[in-house]
Amino acid sequence: MHPAASDAQTQAARASPPLVAAARSQIGKTLHYDPAYTEIAYPNGDVPLIKGVCTDVVIRALRSLDIDLQQLIHEDMRTAFSAYPQLWGLSQADANIDHRRVPNIRRYFERQGYQVDNGVFQAGDIITWDLGQGLVHIGIASDRSNAKGEPLIIHNIGRGTQEEDILHRYAITGHYRLPATAAHLLA
Repeated sequence: MHPAASDAQTQAARASPPLVAAARSQIGKTLHYDPAYTEIAYPNGDVPLIKGVCTDVVIRALRSLDIDLQQLIHEDMRTAFSAYPQLWGLSQADANIDHRRVPNIRRYFERQGYQVDNGVFQAGDIITWDLGQGLVHIGIASDRSNAKGEPLIIHNIGRGTQEEDILHRYAITGHYRLPATAAHLLA
């Protein structure tokens, strides 16, 4: 048996961590990339599942585990608005969009102490990138890996939710992991 085939079979036989499974469940359902500002319910608001942006993959996956980034980021921004990037000309928090912006998610994770600095990626880690020309991106590390053993990434970069080998395609700007108190969600 070819080593890559046995690795693929082993990965397929093992149950995916809940966060990874929740992200992967969006593949084939979120088919379009749509960055339009949309008024949504609060808390637990979402745009229609058929569309979204990279942040929506993370938001939806965490929400399936009862972690509502919309509410968490909105509440943190209401109390510490000046601690967040001032890139959009806003003067107060906006529950419709703040959680759907990569710089705000990064700042929230940093404020919570979720950053990982050891360069070791695990399934369920959340990674952010600089795509260049002012564009940023976010995705979730899969429990599936490439030939080098690096995790694939579940993300939406313009073609709906996909699972692809992009970990080192762009400059990594953030690496985050939920705290040990939420480890049961990732195991």
